[in-house]
Amino acid sequence: MEMKNIKILISLLIATVITGCAELDLNPLSEGSSKTWYSNEKEIQLALNDLYRTYLWDLEINYGTERWTDNWTQRQSITEYPAGIITSEWSTVVDTWANTYKGIVRANNILNGIEHAAGNVSEDMMNQFRGEASFFRAALYSRLIFLWGDVPFYTTELNIDEAFQMKRTSKELILQSIYADYDVAINYLPVAYGKTNKQRITKGAAMALKARTALWMSDWETVRDAAKACMDLKVYSLYPNFSEYFLSSTKDAAETIFALPRSFELGESWYTKNFIPRTAGGSSVASPSWELFCSFPCKDGLPIDESPLYNPRKPFENRDPRCSATITEFGTTFLGYVYDPNPYTTTVLNINTGTNVKNKDTRSVDTYASYNGLVLKKGVDQDWADDLYMDADIIIMRYADVLLMYAEAKIELNDIDASTLDAINQVRARAYGVAVTATDKYPAVTTTDQSQLRKILRMERRVEFAWENRRFYDLVRWRIAEKALTKPIYGMLDVAALKSKVINANLWFFPGTPEIDDDGIPDFTAMYEAGLIKLLVQRNFNSRQYLWPIPSKEIKINPNLTQNPDY
Repeated sequence: MEMKNIKILISLLIATVITGCAELDLNPLSEGSSKTWYSNEKEIQLALNDLYRTYLWDLEINYGTERWTDNWTQRQSITEYPAGIITSEWSTVVDTWANTYKGIVRANNILNGIEHAAGNVSEDMMNQFRGEASFFRAALYSRLIFLWGDVPFYTTELNIDEAFQMKRTSKELILQSIYADYDVAINYLPVAYGKTNKQRITKGAAMALKARTALWMSDWETVRDAAKACMDLKVYSLYPNFSEYFLSSTKDAAETIFALPRSFELGESWYTKNFIPRTAGGSSVASPSWELFCSFPCKDGLPIDESPLYNPRKPFENRDPRCSATITEFGTTFLGYVYDPNPYTTTVLNINTGTNVKNKDTRSVDTYASYNGLVLKKGVDQDWADDLYMDADIIIMRYADVLLMYAEAKIELNDIDASTLDAINQVRARAYGVAVTATDKYPAVTTTDQSQLRKILRMERRVEFAWENRRFYDLVRWRIAEKALTKPIYGMLDVAALKSKVINANLWFFPGTPEIDDDGIPDFTAMYEAGLIKLLVQRNFNSRQYLWPIPSKEIKINPNLTQNPDY
Protein backbone atom coordinates (compact mmCIF):
# COMPACT_ATOMS: atom_id res chain seq x y z
CA MET A 1 0.00 0.00 0.00
CA GLU A 2 1.37 3.43 -0.92
CA MET A 3 2.41 5.71 1.92
CA LYS A 4 -0.18 8.27 0.81
CA ASN A 5 -2.99 5.73 1.20
CA ILE A 6 -1.68 4.62 4.58
CA LYS A 7 -1.82 8.21 5.82
CA ILE A 8 -5.35 8.60 4.53
CA LEU A 9 -6.43 5.39 6.29
CA ILE A 10 -4.83 6.45 9.57
CA SER A 11 -6.38 9.88 9.26
CA LEU A 12 -9.81 8.32 9.01
CA LEU A 13 -9.15 6.19 12.09
CA ILE A 14 -8.42 9.20 14.29
CA ALA A 15 -10.93 11.57 12.74
CA THR A 16 -13.49 10.94 15.45
CA VAL A 17 -11.01 12.09 18.08
CA ILE A 18 -9.55 15.19 16.51
CA THR A 19 -12.84 16.43 15.08
CA GLY A 20 -15.11 15.13 17.82
CA CYS A 21 -17.69 14.16 15.18
CA ALA A 22 -19.44 10.82 14.96
CA GLU A 23 -19.38 8.86 11.70
CA LEU A 24 -16.67 11.10 10.22
CA ASP A 25 -19.14 13.98 9.90
CA LEU A 26 -16.64 16.82 10.00
CA ASN A 27 -19.19 19.60 10.45
CA PRO A 28 -22.28 18.24 12.23
CA LEU A 29 -25.41 20.33 11.85
CA SER A 30 -25.49 20.96 15.58
CA GLU A 31 -22.07 22.56 15.51
CA GLY A 32 -20.78 23.61 12.10
CA SER A 33 -17.19 24.40 11.30
CA SER A 34 -15.18 26.11 14.01
CA LYS A 35 -14.11 28.60 11.34
CA THR A 36 -17.65 29.59 10.37
CA TRP A 37 -19.74 28.83 13.45
CA TYR A 38 -20.24 30.53 16.84
CA SER A 39 -21.11 33.88 15.30
CA ASN A 40 -24.34 34.39 17.25
CA GLU A 41 -26.17 33.27 20.34
CA LYS A 42 -28.22 30.60 18.58
CA GLU A 43 -25.19 28.89 17.07
CA ILE A 44 -23.30 28.83 20.37
CA GLN A 45 -26.38 27.54 22.18
CA LEU A 46 -26.78 24.72 19.65
CA ALA A 47 -23.16 23.72 20.12
CA LEU A 48 -23.49 23.77 23.91
CA ASN A 49 -26.65 21.67 23.76
CA ASP A 50 -24.60 18.85 22.30
CA LEU A 51 -22.61 18.64 25.54
CA TYR A 52 -25.81 17.77 27.42
CA ARG A 53 -26.45 14.71 25.26
CA THR A 54 -26.61 11.46 27.20
CA TYR A 55 -23.94 9.61 25.20
CA LEU A 56 -21.33 11.75 26.96
CA TRP A 57 -22.54 10.42 30.31
CA ASP A 58 -22.98 6.70 29.52
CA LEU A 59 -21.14 5.55 32.64
CA GLU A 60 -23.67 7.39 34.79
CA ILE A 61 -26.77 6.06 33.05
CA ASN A 62 -28.94 2.99 33.68
CA TYR A 63 -26.66 1.51 36.36
CA GLY A 64 -23.72 1.74 33.96
CA THR A 65 -20.98 1.38 36.59
CA GLU A 66 -23.11 -0.28 39.26
CA ARG A 67 -22.89 -3.51 37.23
CA TRP A 68 -19.16 -3.69 38.00
CA THR A 69 -19.55 -3.53 41.77
CA ASP A 70 -20.44 -5.66 44.75
CA ASN A 71 -23.87 -4.01 44.84
CA TRP A 72 -24.96 -6.04 41.81
CA THR A 73 -26.02 -9.65 41.16
CA GLN A 74 -27.04 -10.84 37.70
CA ARG A 75 -27.96 -14.49 38.06
CA GLN A 76 -24.77 -16.48 37.37
CA SER A 77 -22.98 -14.00 35.16
CA ILE A 78 -20.64 -11.06 35.65
CA THR A 79 -19.30 -8.34 33.40
CA GLU A 80 -15.70 -7.99 32.26
CA TYR A 81 -14.64 -5.60 35.02
CA PRO A 82 -15.36 -7.77 38.09
CA ALA A 83 -14.23 -10.79 36.07
CA GLY A 84 -10.82 -9.13 35.78
CA ILE A 85 -10.62 -9.52 32.01
CA ILE A 86 -10.85 -6.01 30.61
CA THR A 87 -8.48 -5.35 27.71
CA SER A 88 -7.54 -2.46 25.49
CA GLU A 89 -10.27 -3.62 23.11
CA TRP A 90 -13.07 -3.77 25.69
CA SER A 91 -15.95 -1.88 24.13
CA THR A 92 -16.47 0.25 27.25
CA VAL A 93 -12.83 1.36 27.15
CA VAL A 94 -13.02 2.17 23.44
CA ASP A 95 -16.36 3.97 23.60
CA THR A 96 -15.65 5.92 26.79
CA TRP A 97 -12.31 7.14 25.47
CA ALA A 98 -13.76 8.17 22.10
CA ASN A 99 -16.91 9.81 23.46
CA THR A 100 -15.06 11.68 26.19
CA TYR A 101 -12.62 13.17 23.72
CA LYS A 102 -15.50 14.03 21.38
CA GLY A 103 -17.00 16.10 24.17
CA ILE A 104 -13.64 17.71 24.95
CA VAL A 105 -13.10 18.67 21.31
CA ARG A 106 -16.54 20.23 21.16
CA ALA A 107 -15.94 22.19 24.35
CA ASN A 108 -12.55 23.30 22.99
CA ASN A 109 -14.15 24.42 19.74
CA ILE A 110 -16.69 26.55 21.60
CA LEU A 111 -14.08 28.15 23.84
CA ASN A 112 -11.72 28.82 20.94
CA GLY A 113 -14.42 30.04 18.56
CA ILE A 114 -16.65 32.07 20.81
CA GLU A 115 -14.86 35.32 19.96
CA HIS A 116 -16.51 35.13 16.54
CA ALA A 117 -19.68 36.29 18.30
CA ALA A 118 -18.10 39.44 19.75
CA GLY A 119 -20.42 42.32 19.05
CA ASN A 120 -23.35 40.02 18.32
CA VAL A 121 -23.75 38.61 21.83
CA SER A 122 -23.63 40.47 25.13
CA GLU A 123 -20.51 40.04 27.21
CA ASP A 124 -22.56 38.58 30.08
CA MET A 125 -24.01 35.92 27.80
CA MET A 126 -20.58 35.23 26.27
CA ASN A 127 -19.22 34.65 29.76
CA GLN A 128 -22.08 32.32 30.61
CA PHE A 129 -21.32 30.30 27.48
CA ARG A 130 -17.64 30.21 28.45
CA GLY A 131 -18.65 28.95 31.88
CA GLU A 132 -20.77 26.14 30.48
CA ALA A 133 -18.14 24.97 28.00
CA SER A 134 -15.41 25.17 30.65
CA PHE A 135 -17.53 23.07 33.01
CA PHE A 136 -17.93 20.28 30.50
CA ARG A 137 -14.28 20.27 29.53
CA ALA A 138 -13.35 20.01 33.20
CA ALA A 139 -15.84 17.22 33.89
CA LEU A 140 -14.69 15.20 30.88
CA TYR A 141 -10.99 15.54 31.61
CA SER A 142 -11.77 14.57 35.21
CA ARG A 143 -13.20 11.29 33.98
CA LEU A 144 -10.12 10.63 31.84
CA ILE A 145 -7.57 11.13 34.60
CA PHE A 146 -9.62 9.07 37.05
CA LEU A 147 -9.94 6.12 34.67
CA TRP A 148 -6.62 6.32 32.81
CA GLY A 149 -4.27 8.51 34.84
CA ASP A 150 -1.98 10.44 32.48
CA VAL A 151 -3.72 11.11 29.15
CA PRO A 152 -3.27 13.27 26.04
CA PHE A 153 -4.24 16.81 26.94
CA TYR A 154 -5.06 19.70 24.63
CA THR A 155 -7.24 22.77 24.65
CA THR A 156 -6.65 23.92 21.08
CA GLU A 157 -7.60 22.53 17.69
CA LEU A 158 -5.25 19.78 16.47
CA ASN A 159 -4.31 18.83 12.95
CA ILE A 160 -3.55 15.24 12.00
CA ASP A 161 0.22 15.55 12.35
CA GLU A 162 -0.13 17.06 15.82
CA ALA A 163 -2.52 14.29 16.82
CA PHE A 164 0.05 11.67 15.78
CA GLN A 165 2.61 13.26 18.08
CA MET A 166 0.46 13.60 21.20
CA LYS A 167 2.01 12.18 24.35
CA ARG A 168 0.47 11.62 27.76
CA THR A 169 0.40 14.60 30.09
CA SER A 170 0.68 13.97 33.82
CA LYS A 171 -2.67 13.89 35.57
CA GLU A 172 -1.35 16.35 38.16
CA LEU A 173 -0.87 19.01 35.47
CA ILE A 174 -4.22 18.23 33.90
CA LEU A 175 -5.87 18.48 37.32
CA GLN A 176 -4.74 22.08 37.70
CA SER A 177 -6.29 22.92 34.32
CA ILE A 178 -9.47 21.13 35.39
CA TYR A 179 -9.66 23.23 38.53
CA ALA A 180 -9.09 26.38 36.48
CA ASP A 181 -11.95 25.44 34.14
CA TYR A 182 -14.25 24.77 37.06
CA ASP A 183 -13.32 28.15 38.51
CA VAL A 184 -14.24 29.83 35.24
CA ALA A 185 -17.61 28.09 35.41
CA ILE A 186 -18.08 29.06 39.05
CA ASN A 187 -17.23 32.67 38.27
CA TYR A 188 -19.46 33.05 35.22
CA LEU A 189 -22.46 30.77 35.74
CA PRO A 190 -25.62 31.89 37.54
CA VAL A 191 -26.85 30.33 40.75
CA ALA A 192 -30.13 29.51 38.98
CA TYR A 193 -31.92 30.05 35.68
CA GLY A 194 -35.50 30.78 34.81
CA LYS A 195 -38.12 28.07 34.52
CA THR A 196 -37.17 27.26 30.93
CA ASN A 197 -33.51 26.49 31.69
CA LYS A 198 -33.69 24.49 34.91
CA GLN A 199 -31.52 21.66 33.58
CA ARG A 200 -28.54 23.82 32.53
CA ILE A 201 -25.29 23.89 34.44
CA THR A 202 -25.19 26.28 37.38
CA LYS A 203 -22.62 27.75 39.71
CA GLY A 204 -23.52 25.11 42.31
CA ALA A 205 -23.06 22.27 39.81
CA ALA A 206 -19.58 23.53 39.00
CA MET A 207 -18.71 23.69 42.70
CA ALA A 208 -20.09 20.20 43.34
CA LEU A 209 -18.35 18.59 40.36
CA LYS A 210 -15.10 20.31 41.31
CA ALA A 211 -15.46 18.70 44.73
CA ARG A 212 -16.08 15.31 43.11
CA THR A 213 -12.99 15.60 40.93
CA ALA A 214 -10.92 16.51 43.97
CA LEU A 215 -12.48 13.59 45.84
CA TRP A 216 -11.32 11.21 43.12
CA MET A 217 -7.82 12.66 43.44
CA SER A 218 -7.83 12.65 47.28
CA ASP A 219 -7.22 16.42 47.26
CA TRP A 220 -9.04 16.88 50.53
CA GLU A 221 -8.62 20.61 50.98
CA THR A 222 -10.17 21.28 47.57
CA VAL A 223 -12.98 18.83 48.31
CA ARG A 224 -13.74 20.60 51.57
CA ASP A 225 -13.65 24.09 50.12
CA ALA A 226 -15.63 23.36 46.96
CA ALA A 227 -18.29 21.38 48.80
CA LYS A 228 -18.57 24.07 51.48
CA ALA A 229 -18.97 26.75 48.80
CA CYS A 230 -21.83 24.79 47.29
CA MET A 231 -23.45 24.34 50.70
CA ASP A 232 -23.07 28.06 51.43
CA LEU A 233 -25.12 28.95 48.36
CA LYS A 234 -28.17 27.91 50.41
CA VAL A 235 -30.10 26.91 47.29
CA TYR A 236 -30.01 23.12 47.73
CA SER A 237 -31.64 20.95 50.35
CA LEU A 238 -32.39 17.29 50.93
CA TYR A 239 -35.71 16.11 49.57
CA PRO A 240 -37.89 15.26 52.61
CA ASN A 241 -38.77 11.71 51.51
CA PHE A 242 -35.85 9.48 50.47
CA SER A 243 -37.99 6.97 48.55
CA GLU A 244 -40.04 9.54 46.66
CA TYR A 245 -36.98 11.46 45.52
CA PHE A 246 -36.01 8.76 43.00
CA LEU A 247 -39.42 8.29 41.40
CA SER A 248 -40.06 9.36 37.80
CA SER A 249 -42.75 11.74 39.03
CA THR A 250 -40.30 13.73 41.15
CA LYS A 251 -38.91 16.50 38.97
CA ASP A 252 -36.89 19.64 39.72
CA ALA A 253 -36.28 18.73 43.34
CA ALA A 254 -34.15 21.11 45.40
CA GLU A 255 -31.77 18.21 46.09
CA THR A 256 -30.88 17.81 42.42
CA ILE A 257 -27.80 19.83 41.46
CA PHE A 258 -27.19 18.42 37.98
CA ALA A 259 -29.38 16.00 36.05
CA LEU A 260 -30.03 15.07 32.45
CA PRO A 261 -33.75 15.15 31.72
CA ARG A 262 -35.62 12.22 30.25
CA SER A 263 -39.23 12.39 29.16
CA PHE A 264 -41.58 10.39 27.00
CA GLU A 265 -42.57 13.61 25.25
CA LEU A 266 -38.97 14.16 24.12
CA GLY A 267 -38.55 10.53 23.14
CA GLU A 268 -36.10 9.90 25.99
CA SER A 269 -36.99 6.84 28.06
CA TRP A 270 -35.46 3.57 29.21
CA TYR A 271 -36.53 -0.09 29.05
CA THR A 272 -37.05 -1.47 32.56
CA LYS A 273 -38.02 -5.13 32.20
CA ASN A 274 -34.79 -6.56 33.63
CA PHE A 275 -35.36 -4.83 36.97
CA ILE A 276 -39.02 -5.63 37.59
CA PRO A 277 -40.30 -8.74 39.43
CA ARG A 278 -41.57 -11.49 37.16
CA THR A 279 -45.06 -11.56 38.63
CA ALA A 280 -45.41 -7.89 37.71
CA GLY A 281 -44.32 -8.55 34.14
CA GLY A 282 -40.56 -8.13 34.44
CA SER A 283 -37.68 -10.58 34.17
CA SER A 284 -35.68 -10.04 37.40
CA VAL A 285 -32.42 -10.41 35.51
CA ALA A 286 -30.43 -8.14 37.82
CA SER A 287 -30.78 -7.83 41.58
CA PRO A 288 -29.26 -5.98 44.52
CA SER A 289 -26.51 -8.18 45.94
CA TRP A 290 -26.44 -9.86 49.31
CA GLU A 291 -23.35 -7.77 50.06
CA LEU A 292 -25.41 -4.62 49.65
CA PHE A 293 -28.34 -6.07 51.60
CA CYS A 294 -26.09 -6.88 54.54
CA SER A 295 -24.39 -3.48 54.45
CA PHE A 296 -27.40 -1.54 55.70
CA PRO A 297 -26.92 -0.99 59.43
CA CYS A 298 -29.56 -1.52 62.06
CA LYS A 299 -31.54 1.30 63.62
CA ASP A 300 -28.95 1.63 66.35
CA GLY A 301 -26.39 2.54 63.68
CA LEU A 302 -24.42 -0.67 64.16
CA PRO A 303 -23.54 -3.22 61.47
CA ILE A 304 -25.70 -6.33 61.48
CA ASP A 305 -22.92 -8.48 62.96
CA GLU A 306 -22.65 -6.14 65.96
CA SER A 307 -26.23 -5.04 66.56
CA PRO A 308 -28.49 -6.93 69.00
CA LEU A 309 -31.43 -5.68 66.91
CA TYR A 310 -30.59 -7.85 63.90
CA ASN A 311 -32.56 -11.04 63.33
CA PRO A 312 -31.49 -13.00 60.22
CA ARG A 313 -34.91 -14.71 60.16
CA LYS A 314 -36.50 -11.25 59.78
CA PRO A 315 -33.67 -9.37 58.10
CA PHE A 316 -35.67 -6.29 57.08
CA GLU A 317 -36.78 -5.52 60.62
CA ASN A 318 -34.94 -2.90 62.69
CA ARG A 319 -32.81 -1.85 59.74
CA ASP A 320 -31.91 1.57 58.39
CA PRO A 321 -35.03 2.65 56.41
CA ARG A 322 -32.96 2.85 53.24
CA CYS A 323 -32.77 -0.95 53.28
CA SER A 324 -36.45 -1.47 52.50
CA ALA A 325 -36.45 1.66 50.34
CA THR A 326 -33.75 0.11 48.15
CA ILE A 327 -34.68 -3.58 48.26
CA THR A 328 -38.23 -4.89 48.24
CA GLU A 329 -39.23 -6.30 51.62
CA PHE A 330 -40.72 -9.79 51.60
CA GLY A 331 -44.45 -9.95 52.20
CA THR A 332 -45.07 -6.35 51.16
CA THR A 333 -47.03 -5.05 48.21
CA PHE A 334 -44.90 -4.03 45.26
CA LEU A 335 -46.15 -3.03 41.80
CA GLY A 336 -49.61 -4.41 42.56
CA TYR A 337 -48.57 -7.81 43.95
CA VAL A 338 -47.30 -9.22 47.22
CA TYR A 339 -43.61 -9.99 46.80
CA ASP A 340 -42.44 -13.28 48.35
CA PRO A 341 -39.57 -15.46 47.02
CA ASN A 342 -40.29 -18.33 49.45
CA PRO A 343 -40.54 -21.53 47.35
CA TYR A 344 -43.51 -22.71 49.41
CA THR A 345 -45.43 -19.57 48.42
CA THR A 346 -46.65 -20.64 44.99
CA THR A 347 -49.39 -18.00 44.73
CA VAL A 348 -49.54 -14.37 45.82
CA LEU A 349 -52.23 -11.74 46.05
CA ASN A 350 -52.94 -9.43 43.13
CA ILE A 351 -53.87 -6.28 45.03
CA ASN A 352 -55.82 -4.77 42.13
CA THR A 353 -58.14 -7.76 41.62
CA GLY A 354 -58.12 -9.24 45.11
CA THR A 355 -57.33 -12.68 43.69
CA ASN A 356 -54.36 -14.98 44.07
CA VAL A 357 -52.12 -15.49 41.04
CA LYS A 358 -49.17 -17.71 40.25
CA ASN A 359 -46.09 -16.47 42.10
CA LYS A 360 -43.46 -16.12 39.39
CA ASP A 361 -41.03 -14.58 41.89
CA THR A 362 -40.21 -17.87 43.56
CA ARG A 363 -37.91 -20.30 41.82
CA SER A 364 -40.20 -23.22 42.63
CA VAL A 365 -42.63 -21.70 40.13
CA ASP A 366 -40.27 -19.88 37.75
CA THR A 367 -36.67 -21.01 37.33
CA TYR A 368 -35.57 -17.53 36.37
CA ALA A 369 -36.93 -15.69 39.40
CA SER A 370 -34.30 -13.74 41.34
CA TYR A 371 -31.40 -16.06 42.15
CA ASN A 372 -30.80 -14.42 45.52
CA GLY A 373 -34.41 -13.58 46.37
CA LEU A 374 -33.88 -9.84 46.15
CA VAL A 375 -35.39 -7.30 43.74
CA LEU A 376 -34.78 -3.60 43.34
CA LYS A 377 -37.21 -1.10 44.84
CA LYS A 378 -35.28 2.18 44.76
CA GLY A 379 -36.77 4.43 42.13
CA VAL A 380 -39.10 1.72 40.86
CA ASP A 381 -42.81 2.51 40.70
CA GLN A 382 -45.87 1.59 38.67
CA ASP A 383 -44.59 3.81 35.90
CA TRP A 384 -41.85 1.21 35.29
CA ALA A 385 -44.27 -1.71 35.07
CA ASP A 386 -47.15 -0.24 33.03
CA ASP A 387 -45.35 -0.44 29.68
CA LEU A 388 -41.83 -1.45 30.85
CA TYR A 389 -40.46 2.02 30.17
CA MET A 390 -39.66 4.93 32.48
CA ASP A 391 -38.43 8.50 32.07
CA ALA A 392 -36.84 9.44 35.39
CA ASP A 393 -34.16 12.12 35.20
CA ILE A 394 -30.55 10.93 35.13
CA ILE A 395 -29.13 12.37 38.34
CA ILE A 396 -25.43 13.20 38.01
CA MET A 397 -25.07 15.14 41.26
CA ARG A 398 -27.33 15.65 44.25
CA TYR A 399 -26.97 17.55 47.48
CA ALA A 400 -26.54 14.47 49.69
CA ASP A 401 -23.31 13.78 47.82
CA VAL A 402 -22.04 17.29 48.53
CA LEU A 403 -22.71 16.84 52.24
CA LEU A 404 -20.93 13.49 52.40
CA MET A 405 -18.00 14.73 50.30
CA TYR A 406 -17.60 17.61 52.72
CA ALA A 407 -17.73 15.25 55.70
CA GLU A 408 -15.22 12.85 54.15
CA ALA A 409 -12.78 15.66 53.43
CA LYS A 410 -13.00 16.92 57.00
CA ILE A 411 -12.44 13.39 58.30
CA GLU A 412 -9.41 12.75 56.07
CA LEU A 413 -7.92 16.12 57.03
CA ASN A 414 -8.58 15.23 60.69
CA ASP A 415 -10.35 18.57 60.90
CA ILE A 416 -13.35 17.07 62.63
CA ASP A 417 -15.87 19.45 64.14
CA ALA A 418 -19.61 19.91 64.56
CA SER A 419 -20.06 20.65 60.84
CA THR A 420 -18.54 17.25 60.00
CA LEU A 421 -21.06 15.39 62.12
CA ASP A 422 -23.90 17.61 61.00
CA ALA A 423 -23.24 16.85 57.32
CA ILE A 424 -23.47 13.09 57.94
CA ASN A 425 -26.42 13.44 60.28
CA GLN A 426 -28.41 15.52 57.81
CA VAL A 427 -28.23 12.65 55.33
CA ARG A 428 -28.97 10.01 57.93
CA ALA A 429 -31.85 11.91 59.54
CA ARG A 430 -33.52 12.38 56.16
CA ALA A 431 -33.45 8.60 55.69
CA TYR A 432 -35.47 8.31 58.91
CA GLY A 433 -37.79 11.12 57.88
CA VAL A 434 -36.95 13.31 60.88
CA ALA A 435 -35.20 16.60 61.55
CA VAL A 436 -31.46 16.45 62.10
CA THR A 437 -32.01 17.86 65.59
CA ALA A 438 -34.31 14.95 66.56
CA THR A 439 -31.36 12.85 67.67
CA ASP A 440 -33.54 10.51 69.73
CA LYS A 441 -35.32 9.36 66.55
CA TYR A 442 -32.35 8.22 64.48
CA PRO A 443 -28.81 6.98 65.22
CA ALA A 444 -27.07 10.33 65.16
CA VAL A 445 -23.31 10.23 64.74
CA THR A 446 -21.53 11.64 67.78
CA THR A 447 -18.01 10.19 67.75
CA THR A 448 -15.10 12.39 66.72
CA ASP A 449 -12.62 9.52 66.36
CA GLN A 450 -11.14 9.68 62.87
CA SER A 451 -10.96 5.94 62.20
CA GLN A 452 -14.49 5.36 63.45
CA LEU A 453 -15.83 8.25 61.42
CA ARG A 454 -14.08 6.99 58.30
CA LYS A 455 -15.82 3.65 58.71
CA ILE A 456 -19.20 5.33 59.33
CA LEU A 457 -18.78 7.66 56.37
CA ARG A 458 -17.97 4.82 53.98
CA MET A 459 -20.96 2.83 55.17
CA GLU A 460 -23.15 5.92 54.79
CA ARG A 461 -22.03 6.47 51.21
CA ARG A 462 -22.76 2.89 50.28
CA VAL A 463 -26.31 2.77 51.61
CA GLU A 464 -27.20 6.31 50.54
CA PHE A 465 -25.99 5.96 46.95
CA ALA A 466 -26.78 2.29 46.29
CA TRP A 467 -27.52 1.74 42.60
CA GLU A 468 -26.65 5.34 41.72
CA ASN A 469 -23.30 4.67 39.98
CA ARG A 470 -21.21 5.89 42.90
CA ARG A 471 -19.95 2.60 44.34
CA PHE A 472 -17.52 1.90 41.48
CA TYR A 473 -15.70 5.18 42.03
CA ASP A 474 -15.53 4.61 45.77
CA LEU A 475 -14.14 1.08 45.40
CA VAL A 476 -11.42 2.39 43.12
CA ARG A 477 -10.41 5.52 45.04
CA TRP A 478 -10.46 3.70 48.40
CA ARG A 479 -8.39 0.92 46.79
CA ILE A 480 -10.67 -1.82 48.12
CA ALA A 481 -11.85 -3.21 44.78
CA GLU A 482 -9.27 -6.00 44.99
CA LYS A 483 -10.97 -7.10 48.22
CA ALA A 484 -14.63 -6.50 47.35
CA LEU A 485 -14.42 -7.78 43.80
CA THR A 486 -12.48 -10.98 44.38
CA LYS A 487 -15.14 -12.51 46.62
CA PRO A 488 -17.75 -14.86 45.17
CA ILE A 489 -21.31 -13.79 44.47
CA TYR A 490 -23.71 -15.93 46.48
CA GLY A 491 -27.38 -16.71 46.20
CA MET A 492 -30.03 -19.17 47.34
CA LEU A 493 -29.68 -22.93 47.06
CA ASP A 494 -31.62 -24.77 44.41
CA VAL A 495 -35.25 -25.26 45.38
CA ALA A 496 -35.13 -28.77 46.90
CA ALA A 497 -32.04 -28.00 49.00
CA LEU A 498 -33.40 -24.60 49.95
CA LYS A 499 -36.54 -26.20 51.35
CA SER A 500 -34.78 -28.98 53.25
CA LYS A 501 -31.67 -27.19 54.52
CA VAL A 502 -32.96 -23.67 55.08
CA ILE A 503 -36.74 -23.33 55.28
CA ASN A 504 -37.54 -26.64 56.98
CA ALA A 505 -34.70 -25.95 59.41
CA ASN A 506 -36.28 -22.58 60.33
CA LEU A 507 -33.40 -20.65 58.80
CA TRP A 508 -35.37 -18.64 56.22
CA PHE A 509 -34.62 -16.11 54.90
CA PHE A 510 -31.04 -15.69 55.90
CA PRO A 511 -29.37 -18.80 57.30
CA GLY A 512 -26.75 -16.83 59.17
CA THR A 513 -25.14 -13.47 59.87
CA PRO A 514 -22.03 -12.62 57.87
CA GLU A 515 -19.10 -10.88 59.48
CA ILE A 516 -18.66 -7.30 58.29
CA ASP A 517 -15.06 -6.11 58.05
CA ASP A 518 -13.71 -2.60 58.62
CA ASP A 519 -14.32 -1.73 54.98
CA GLY A 520 -17.97 -2.72 55.33
CA ILE A 521 -17.59 -5.86 53.21
CA PRO A 522 -19.58 -8.93 54.36
CA ASP A 523 -18.05 -12.41 54.43
CA PHE A 524 -20.43 -15.29 53.63
CA THR A 525 -17.81 -18.03 53.80
CA ALA A 526 -19.20 -19.72 56.92
CA MET A 527 -22.69 -20.02 55.45
CA TYR A 528 -21.29 -21.38 52.20
CA GLU A 529 -19.09 -23.95 53.93
CA ALA A 530 -22.12 -25.05 55.95
CA GLY A 531 -23.91 -25.76 52.66
CA LEU A 532 -26.63 -23.18 53.30
CA ILE A 533 -26.05 -20.89 50.33
CA LYS A 534 -24.91 -21.33 46.75
CA LEU A 535 -21.94 -19.85 44.94
CA LEU A 536 -23.36 -18.22 41.83
CA VAL A 537 -20.20 -16.89 40.20
CA GLN A 538 -16.64 -16.04 41.19
CA ARG A 539 -15.30 -12.50 40.79
CA ASN A 540 -11.65 -12.10 39.80
CA PHE A 541 -10.85 -8.38 39.78
CA ASN A 542 -7.29 -7.68 38.71
CA SER A 543 -5.52 -4.81 40.49
CA ARG A 544 -4.17 -3.53 37.16
CA GLN A 545 -7.75 -2.40 36.51
CA TYR A 546 -7.41 0.47 38.94
CA LEU A 547 -6.27 2.15 35.72
CA TRP A 548 -7.91 1.31 32.41
CA PRO A 549 -5.94 0.40 29.29
CA ILE A 550 -5.65 2.94 26.53
CA PRO A 551 -7.57 1.60 23.50
CA SER A 552 -5.25 -0.52 21.37
CA LYS A 553 -6.07 1.36 18.18
CA GLU A 554 -4.84 4.59 19.77
CA ILE A 555 -1.50 2.96 20.59
CA LYS A 556 -1.21 1.55 17.08
CA ILE A 557 -1.69 4.87 15.31
CA ASN A 558 0.39 6.93 17.75
CA PRO A 559 3.70 5.39 18.85
CA ASN A 560 4.17 8.26 21.31
CA LEU A 561 1.37 6.89 23.51
CA THR A 562 2.49 4.43 26.17
CA GLN A 563 0.17 1.80 27.60
CA ASN A 564 -0.78 1.53 31.27
CA PRO A 565 1.04 -1.18 33.25
CA ASP A 566 0.27 -4.89 32.73
CA TYR A 567 -1.93 -4.50 29.66
